[in-house]
Order: sequence, then structure tokens, then C-alpha cells
Amino acid sequence: MTGNDDLSILSLIAHASIVVQLVLLLLIVVSLMSWYWIFRKGIAIRAARARTMEFEREFWSGGDLGAIYRSASASREMVGPLGRIFEAGYREFAKLRGQNNLDASDIIDGARRAMRATYQRELDDLEAHTAFLASAGSVSPYVGLFGTVWGIMHAFKGLGDVGSATLSQVAPGIAEALVATAIGLFAAIPAVVAYNRFAYDIDRLATRFESFQEEFSNILQRQLK
Repeated sequence: MTGNDDLSILSLIAHASIVVQLVLLLLIVVSLMSWYWIFRKGIAIRAARARTMEFEREFWSGGDLGAIYRSASASREMVGPLGRIFEAGYREFAKLRGQNNLDASDIIDGARRAMRATYQRELDDLEAHTAFLASAGSVSPYVGLFGTVWGIMHAFKGLGDVGSATLSQVAPGIAEALVATAIGLFAAIPAVVAYNRFAYDIDRLATRFESFQEEFSNILQRQLK
């Protein structure tokens, strides 16, 4: 076996101590889970953004609110988060409007509460599992560093019985340990980048949802006059 073969990644992992191997296994699992949620959340957020834009176009085209409500109720899964917020608000508005003992402010407040509850559920759904990406991004480098420190300690312990240590004797042990840091960074960087991107996208969607609730509340208020 040549020197280059001795320092290949697979060879270094195979000859690492059991603790370092367990750390590497943990980091690989975290990395795979991170990529799974990166793809899942990326698809979900893109779909939410596309359906939000589609619903906004339909809503602001000047169509009848009753017709838009019936369409949203018939396809709640496909209408997107903003459509479900509208559907909850209009349903509550129509129900309260039929009660003669309520003031206009009570009807609008009821519609706003219904929209707010649906808004919070939709936001929670969009944010689900993003906390895992944040945790993976912040913790993985330290887990990798732990594996590196342990590997270096193990390498120097093995050199304790050697009279004179040379670079060729020290290098494999140090390289084995540094693999843990590299894998930790490999797991952390995509998770951090994805989390920051998703947080930005979700925040923008939340702003659009909040603006729509205010504008729709004003429309409902005008209908009561």
C-alpha cells in the first residue's frame, strides 16, 4: 500500500479509533437527514410561494368573493396557505354576518381571529423541521471537533511508547482525527445556508399573509356598510 493510499479518506476512516468512527457515523446520519429536509422544505416553500401568487392573482382580479370562497373550500389542499387563510376568514364572516345581534366590529374581529389562527397553523407548517437544520448547522462542527480532539489524543497516546516519533508516524493519526472536523463542516455548511434561506423565504411569505389579512379585513368591513 502506498503512502497516498494510507492517507485516503476511506483508509483514514477505516483505521480511526472506534470513538472517531462513531462520531463520523453520527455526522453522516445528520448530514443525510439535513439534505432530506433541505429538499423537502425547499419543495414545500416553493409550492407555497407559487400557490400564494396564483391565489393573489385570482383574488385581486375582481371576482366574486363567494365564488372564490367556494373554489377555495372545494380544493383546500391545492389552494395554498393564503387561500386557506382567506377561506377561514370568509367562512367565519359569513357565519357571523347571519347573526342579527352582532355589531360590524364583532363580525370583523371574528373573521380576523379565524384568519389569524389559520395563519399561525400555516406558518408553523412552513417552519416545521427548520429548527433541525439550525441545530445541525450549529452543533455539527463541535461534534466534529470532539472527534478530532479525541483522535489526536488517541494518536499521541499511541506514540507514547515510541522512542522518537517521525512525521510519517504522526501524520496518519492526525489526518484520521481531522477527517471528523471536515465531515462536521460538510454537515454544517449546507444546513446553515438552507436554514437562512428558508427563514428568509418564510418571513417574506408571512409578511404577505399579514398584509392580505389587513386588506381583506378592510374589504369585509366595506361590505357591512
